[in-house]
Amino acid sequence: MARIKVRKGMPSVQLDKATFALRLEERFYDPAFAPLRGEIDKIIDAAWDGYDNSRKSPVTHPAGAGFADPTYELSDQWRAARDAVRKAEQRQRSPASKPRILLINGSPRSEHTCPGEMSKTFRLTGIAEEVFRRERFEVERLDLNRQTSEFGIQIHPCKGCVSTAMPLCHWPCSCYPNHSLGQTNDWMNAIYPMWAAAHGVMIVTPVHWYQAPTVLKAMIDRLVCADGGNPDPTSTSGKDAQKAKDLEMKGWDYPRHLAGRAYAVVVHGDAAGAETLRRSLSDWLADMGLLSAGHKATIDRYVGYYEPYAESHPALDADRAVQEETRNAARALVKAVKLMRAGKLPRPDADLADPRPK
Repeated sequence: MARIKVRKGMPSVQLDKATFALRLEERFYDPAFAPLRGEIDKIIDAAWDGYDNSRKSPVTHPAGAGFADPTYELSDQWRAARDAVRKAEQRQRSPASKPRILLINGSPRSEHTCPGEMSKTFRLTGIAEEVFRRERFEVERLDLNRQTSEFGIQIHPCKGCVSTAMPLCHWPCSCYPNHSLGQTNDWMNAIYPMWAAAHGVMIVTPVHWYQAPTVLKAMIDRLVCADGGNPDPTSTSGKDAQKAKDLEMKGWDYPRHLAGRAYAVVVHGDAAGAETLRRSLSDWLADMGLLSAGHKATIDRYVGYYEPYAESHPALDADRAVQEETRNAARALVKAVKLMRAGKLPRPDADLADPRPK
């Protein structure tokens, strides 16, 4: 078979220093920074040097034993993220560990920023959490609205390394932080261990324009590395696209790093799209090898259907059924996790070979 070559030809995105400086200065727009003009100029010069010399990972050490290339200069930050994921995986597999739920609030709304009011999703997530706490499950709550309301937290977009070759997509993701491009404060390094430690995952989310909210979709995209991702960046010398293609063509096993966990999904809307999103989320989770906790664990409902937005919280107050259905989704997940950990809920297809892995 002929070697598959890397395709090139897109226009350069390299900035000149003047444009770079203008963009960086935007971070210091507040007049409170005016007395620090001299210091800011020095910061810009230092940042330009990192950008112009492409210092993506400025602090590295040789990978050492256990890696394909022990001499490769591996990012200290990636190694720390990898170690956190491994520790979480070990805890999840330990028979002595308490059952653990990752409970995700997929709404971007927060009373502490522009909306000025809590979200209905936050309330429904709280209802589910009460069920898990009563069962004495450990609960790790992930409120994705922190991306919109808390300083210094963001999920950078997936760069699509998978489409070059699966081994170029590292587990956990090594695309960030990229210090030369100012792509820092990426939240995913804290989120990956949350998924790895969980025995069950429950997502509660609104629907936005027939789709997942931006804060939830950003996390979903960045979890692509959990489904077939390469746990050894040295095998591709970091982001060497040709090495990744060559490695994939030799045969890649597409490790499913989150398979075997149970899931539940609650989607709510006010006019349209809830069923579509519920199906999309269920398909995505199943594709990663997670197992549904049952029909009552994956629901889509409307709260305040075509009623004024201002009345949406009173509508949720009155809708006792959707509150109880959310509890049932959590209860179903509790049962699924207990059965799974007891070896009584195996995946029927677990021992079947995939003729077309991807």
